[in-house]
Amino acid sequence: MTQHEQEQELHIIEHLTELRKRILITLGTFLVALCAAFLYVEPLYEMLTRDVEGQLQILGPTDVIWVYFMIAGVIALAVTMPVAGFQVWRFVVPGLSTVERRASLAYIPAIGALFLLGLAFGYFVIYPMVLSFLDSLSNHFITAYTAERYFRFMVHMTVPFGVLFEMPVVIMFLTSIGILNPLRLAKMRKISYLLLTIAAVTITPPDFVSDILVIVPLFLLYEISVGLSRIVYQKRLTRLELIGE
Repeated sequence: MTQHEQEQELHIIEHLTELRKRILITLGTFLVALCAAFLYVEPLYEMLTRDVEGQLQILGPTDVIWVYFMIAGVIALAVTMPVAGFQVWRFVVPGLSTVERRASLAYIPAIGALFLLGLAFGYFVIYPMVLSFLDSLSNHFITAYTAERYFRFMVHMTVPFGVLFEMPVVIMFLTSIGILNPLRLAKMRKISYLLLTIAAVTITPPDFVSDILVIVPLFLLYEISVGLSRIVYQKRLTRLELIGE
């Protein structure tokens, strides 16, 4: 093995070691937040089921544990998102210039806020709309919700939107470090719209109105992301020109 190959191998090992460290910090944060969330899981359960008529059923002794895990898991995920974003930043920061480091670091606080905003959109807009639609189909049936399935359904209607609402900050971050730019995003518009449409149809019931109510905000979110990318890109070009001078 030549000296150059040895240096490359050591470089790869260093990257893998650093990546392992960032992953462990993120997982550790999630586990600590999960344990802390369990302290408040019962009040959260009561708050989330305040509109349910009667009590939710459980089919086995372990069902309540899974329900509490789902609730605590979503809380822990919300706490972990900005930490995960910071760890990603720490992993890529050696390859960034000083200006790019400062510019990209500014987006980290927005990660948690956008995730919570997406959860709120899913919980207050999408979730009641879809639940109402499904209830309207069950008029000829006796409905008896189990706690496990009720909260699994709620998680499926909220968490994906928390992730999708990260789109603006992710695009701004990638633009600030030179991976994306507004022209590339404009060229990707058709495929992006297709992917967002598939995501919307997947997580909503099979009716046109529900699909439109989800697709339109996602398209709007993409266009906002493109507009923000344009602003970040112009600022980046200005900084590079100043550095060049």
